[in-house]
Amino acid sequence: MVGVTDDAPVTEQPDTRLLDDLLDDIYHGQERITQADIYRRAVAAELPAELLTRIAALPQGEYAVDEAADLLGGTVA
Repeated sequence: MVGVTDDAPVTEQPDTRLLDDLLDDIYHGQERITQADIYRRAVAAELPAELLTRIAALPQGEYAVDEAADLLGGTVA
């Protein structure tokens, strides 16, 4: 019988609080932000690579905060 071991790889999701904080900050007083601006601010904020990859994968264009949060897996609304 094959048992479950503690050695099984666990895929951890990055902490979305960092993403939520970034979106709160960059959308303060702004309705829409471009993907490129979101990415630049995320790099400057030193977000984890997993979150930078998500942001880089967004199609070019402008996003409202709720759109960006939905697409990136954050909870800002």
